[in-house]
Amino acid sequence: MLIRKPTELRYSDVTPKSVYLNRRRFLAGSVALGALAGTARAAISKLEAGKTSYNVGDEKITPLEVITHYNNYYEFGTGKEDPSENAGKFRTQPWTLKVEGEVAKPKTLDYDALFKIAPLEERIYRHRCVEAWSIVVPWIGVPLNALLKQVEPSSKAKYVAFESYYDPGQMPLGRYAGIQLPYVEGLRLDEAMHPLTLLSVGLYGETLPNQDGAPIRLVVPWKYGFKSIKSIVKIKLVASQPATTWNMSNAREYGFYSNVNPHVDHPRWSQATEQRLPSFFKNHPTQMFNGYGDQVASLYSGMDLKKNY
Repeated sequence: MLIRKPTELRYSDVTPKSVYLNRRRFLAGSVALGALAGTARAAISKLEAGKTSYNVGDEKITPLEVITHYNNYYEFGTGKEDPSENAGKFRTQPWTLKVEGEVAKPKTLDYDALFKIAPLEERIYRHRCVEAWSIVVPWIGVPLNALLKQVEPSSKAKYVAFESYYDPGQMPLGRYAGIQLPYVEGLRLDEAMHPLTLLSVGLYGETLPNQDGAPIRLVVPWKYGFKSIKSIVKIKLVASQPATTWNMSNAREYGFYSNVNPHVDHPRWSQATEQRLPSFFKNHPTQMFNGYGDQVASLYSGMDLKKNY
């Protein structure tokens, strides 16, 4: 993949809309995807231009070409370019999301129903991958807490478990992923209810590309990227800490909490600095909680964040 050098362009100028829409062959290649995109675009178009709930100040938005062509999505291949090459025909319509478990009002939602939960918001978030690269993404979605409040968690609910879609027929490369599928993740309930935690349906002013987790993915900006599970089909509120895919695969390297912490090295490399794409250099200082400490540090008051990595 060609990674371009940084420019002085702002978010709206990084890639002209007429150009990046033409690049989105994954939308043009399927009638079902076209219908899905229409639903989302109608809602996204109602967003007030330039309005964001959260942003990262003067930091530059990562170019769309990078966001959509440098991905971890092992169901479509383990190389960074594999998902953009292999996910184009992934069928994301119709889609069903189940919310169940320790709740008073379990729900089964189709894709359209997601847009009735709460008004869509644009949020520009930093993201840090445990592999030591980072990006800045303009997501579009709804706060996860808006959905969780509707199902009314019971007093027994302490954690939230997530499960992604897995179909070996559509995702044949999943058998070579080296991890157990379907992909599962989890948060503590207070983490899931935090205002920063987002259910995303779009980025860069458009619907989510398949390789970025269409049609619905989780975004948790103060945690390493693998916590932000893609293509979610089930959310279950539970009493005990749920299993998570990478922790099951290698608990020594991937803890349940996975908060961005420059003071706790990955067993095979330092986390003190990161490569902010599209730069080639690992010279960007890593911030505690990825720079969201003012908002989330209180969630971990009194915890040993080296033990609870």
